[in-house]
Amino acid sequence: MSEWTGVLRLDVEDKQGRTVAKNVYFQGALKVMRPIYHDDSGQVCYYILNPGGGYLDGDRYHINILLEEQSRLTLTTQSATKVYKTPNNYAYQETEIHLKKGSYLEYIPDPLIAYEHAKYKQKNIIRMEKGSTFLYSDITTPGWSPHGGKFSYEMVQLLNEIYMDDELVVYDHIKLQPASQKMNSLGFMEGYSHLGSMIVIGEQTNNDLIDRLYDLISTDDNKYEIGISRLRVPGFAVRMLSNSTQEIERVFNTIHHTVSTDWFNIKPSSLRKY
Repeated sequence: MSEWTGVLRLDVEDKQGRTVAKNVYFQGALKVMRPIYHDDSGQVCYYILNPGGGYLDGDRYHINILLEEQSRLTLTTQSATKVYKTPNNYAYQETEIHLKKGSYLEYIPDPLIAYEHAKYKQKNIIRMEKGSTFLYSDITTPGWSPHGGKFSYEMVQLLNEIYMDDELVVYDHIKLQPASQKMNSLGFMEGYSHLGSMIVIGEQTNNDLIDRLYDLISTDDNKYEIGISRLRVPGFAVRMLSNSTQEIERVFNTIHHTVSTDWFNIKPSSLRKY
């Protein structure tokens, strides 16, 4: 696409055990805040900011992230991604991520909130070299409707493509269209309103980790439904249904904490802004 509402490029590299920016560029309705170091591990954290406050009709956003060898980055957003009414054309965001050997990216945006008559498409393309590590999560929730409807948005489409050494290893596609789908039925939202997804890829993945995570996140009550699956590459995927953003965040934080402490001996800091 030739015209973007907002553009962001962030390249980071390792400098004597500390990750620093190699290149930062932003234009239009995307910005990145100053770097934050939550601890002495050298891992840097950046917050993405949309000064406009939300995504509107026909908005187009492009994000490009590069991690050089041994660099470590936490990337999140300052607030939820709010998609408002899009009467003519859907809002679109495309993110390209390149992870070189030994790098580690945690990409943990705040929830996506789709309001009444919203149409939104999101595409994440992740290109990894063997030896890199990737942790990603997203949460989709319906926004407020003046009519009180639970699913008043028109469409939410989320696509993740992950390549390992140029081979497609993960293809994850979710498309929600409430007008044509029975959202509360089996195979869709099954009576819940919030959808959470997490993908973790790392060579340290083993059956013991999956078993421990399953014991930590499984539940016998009706607060949520959750599943965890091994991937064809070392890694796993989690899908969760709930009626609460906070419930999904709590479970995903448990997974994040376990992975971070097991693999890097680091306790992750809270990223939430409230």
